[in-house]
Amino acid sequence: MQRIHVVGGGLAGLTAAITAAESRVPVTLHEAHHTLGGRARTSDGRYLTNEGPHALYRRGPHRTWLQQRGLLGPLASVPPLEGARFLFHRGGTLRRTPPLGMLRLARRGPAPVDADFLSWAGGQVGEAAARAAAHYMGVALFHHDPGSLSAAFVQERLRRATALPPEARYPVGGWAQLIERMAARAWDLGVRIRTGTRVGPRELAGLRRGGPVVVATQLDSARTLLEDPTLTWDSGRTALLDLALRTRRGDPFVVSDLDAPGWIERFTAQDPTLAPPGEQLVQAQIPLAPDTPRADAVRRAEGMLDLGFPGWRERTTWRREALASGRTGAVDKPGTTWRDRPAVDRGDGILLAGDQVAAPGLLSEVSFNSGIEAAVLAMKLLGTTAPTATPTA
Repeated sequence: MQRIHVVGGGLAGLTAAITAAESRVPVTLHEAHHTLGGRARTSDGRYLTNEGPHALYRRGPHRTWLQQRGLLGPLASVPPLEGARFLFHRGGTLRRTPPLGMLRLARRGPAPVDADFLSWAGGQVGEAAARAAAHYMGVALFHHDPGSLSAAFVQERLRRATALPPEARYPVGGWAQLIERMAARAWDLGVRIRTGTRVGPRELAGLRRGGPVVVATQLDSARTLLEDPTLTWDSGRTALLDLALRTRRGDPFVVSDLDAPGWIERFTAQDPTLAPPGEQLVQAQIPLAPDTPRADAVRRAEGMLDLGFPGWRERTTWRREALASGRTGAVDKPGTTWRDRPAVDRGDGILLAGDQVAAPGLLSEVSFNSGIEAAVLAMKLLGTTAPTATPTA
């Protein structure tokens, strides 16, 4: 009997493998790294960090899917007291409230696809509030200029990122806990999981002879593996600064930069297990233009830390810097939607999954939706009835 091969053991790959295996289709998952997870890996050691802010949104499709399978696990939400420690960086100072126009904009309905966000939003609430809203969305877009993107794309994310009560929920102990539960589910369903096995174009041809192949890697890696130069789509570029600080009462929960895209969050506010007792884990993410050095973003982050976290340098017990380029999900320019991204079905038994392909959703929801869609199409190629199709809204 033919089997489905999944290349890539991140969220998209595990979702595809589980979906196919639940229909009793033989599945093998190939992961080049020695551990599963992709960008959902959580660092080892005393400080549990992810590659950027990772959250499950309350209305997201994968939350229900995970919950139905007993994979969701405990989730942390922001305590009300911490929510009151949300600060905004405007005009070089920290404030407790954003511009009123930004709040009004967040409650507006859908925006046009063909217009850029800054132009459309400026016509709704004025340029200053529109620019502040665009910069605020750096938290969910990881892009240096959210105002230049499709108004429909940014506005949908602005509404979800500012919803009350907040939509974001955080897997306790980091995303690695979620990945472990998904991997265990895959094992229980009979999925063969092979880590430390890198698949190249020659190996891919061999796998294809045995059945459909779901390529669930970063888009850059998929382009090389499939030798297909058309597999391109815009993404963000952002600097990450992780810090462990000795605890100080009164530190903010979030500092959102409204002068330029940037975000600092104290993740132990909602999940104290991420750092040892007496310490707190803080992450800054500062989107960067293509040619801007990482050091410029780090200096910006340090300036906001000076304002919001007094004495943070003396309190630092651990520090890590990183750059995420093309690893932060798809962004849609004016005139494009998710339907214009690289298609899941590549023909000849090759399916594509990940966060830069043609599937709806916010951030990791794209990986989830495309993973299910790829598995459904792969099962159809084998003549197996698929249980459900991917949501299209």
